[in-house]
Amino acid sequence: MSPEELENIAKAIRTFDGTARKKPIAAIAGIFDRAAEAYGGCVADFGDDAAAIDIGNGDVILLAADGIWGRLVEKSPWWAGFTAVIVNINDIVAMGGRPLAMVDVVSSADPETFKEIFAGMAEGVKLFGVPVVGGHTHPEGEKSLSVAIAGIAKKDELIRSDTAKPGDAVIFAIDLEGQTGPNSTYSFESVSLKSTAVIRKMYEAPQILGKRRLVTAGKDISNPGLIGTLGMLCEVSGTGADIEISRIVHPDIRPSIRPCIHPNEPEIPMERWLLMHPGTGFVFTAALDKVEECLQVLREGKMTAAVCGRVTEERKVILRSGENFAIVFDFEKEGITGISGFKGNR
Repeated sequence: MSPEELENIAKAIRTFDGTARKKPIAAIAGIFDRAAEAYGGCVADFGDDAAAIDIGNGDVILLAADGIWGRLVEKSPWWAGFTAVIVNINDIVAMGGRPLAMVDVVSSADPETFKEIFAGMAEGVKLFGVPVVGGHTHPEGEKSLSVAIAGIAKKDELIRSDTAKPGDAVIFAIDLEGQTGPNSTYSFESVSLKSTAVIRKMYEAPQILGKRRLVTAGKDISNPGLIGTLGMLCEVSGTGADIEISRIVHPDIRPSIRPCIHPNEPEIPMERWLLMHPGTGFVFTAALDKVEECLQVLREGKMTAAVCGRVTEERKVILRSGENFAIVFDFEKEGITGISGFKGNR
């Protein structure tokens, strides 16, 4: 790629709506600084995929929540419900945890919307084996959906996002057996195509990474896309990253198994792939002597995994193509969330 092409991609990532939506996090976290004494039991909080609360005996409870975009709830309530289950489970699994149960808050004046949302959620519950155990409904007002989840993990097996170290390898692990989502060209839907056995084995892989202590940090790939999510990990770790774009896992690696529901676009261009939200996708960092075992675990879980770069001491995320490069994020000038280090225990 030329320098101009790389710079265009870097700008698209910085200005992407999925990235911009993360900016309020630091301001929100700052408000709670006035209640710092209440956070003594927190092992991780703002800036991670889930909060981790020390409950003794070497265990932590994991807590996370996600609000589904109103546009999706309006357009496709079944998919909104199904997606709400997936994204919450991803938050727990990314930290090496085991999901326990979910609760929801749903609002709609339309009874059919309620039915569709809950039907989608029920399909997710069936697939993952993680129950929805209660919640709250508002039978009036605008359509909306939020889901919260609890999980559990061993404290010394936790995969946090603020612990990447300079010199670590950067690994992307993504389920590429999927297709562009039915509701957005920035989603890559793979989960609904899988059997329960395949999904559960795939989602066990990060737990194995945590149990064997194979990674230094990790995060599930979410709305900011692949590089935006890596940027969030680097920001809270106080590091940067240097990434070779040609080494990033991409659906073109396995074209024969990717069904296409958009016949006018048989391939996903790299510039959009980097902005997409995979149904199942993670970014991990690992010490060099742990890389091969880490890749083996992820591949045994049926994800496509590859090293695409390294963590750097310089607080910049750089995207390279051969000798050409562009700076995607320079954390000395501007952040994504504004959180530059772990705030637990304040």
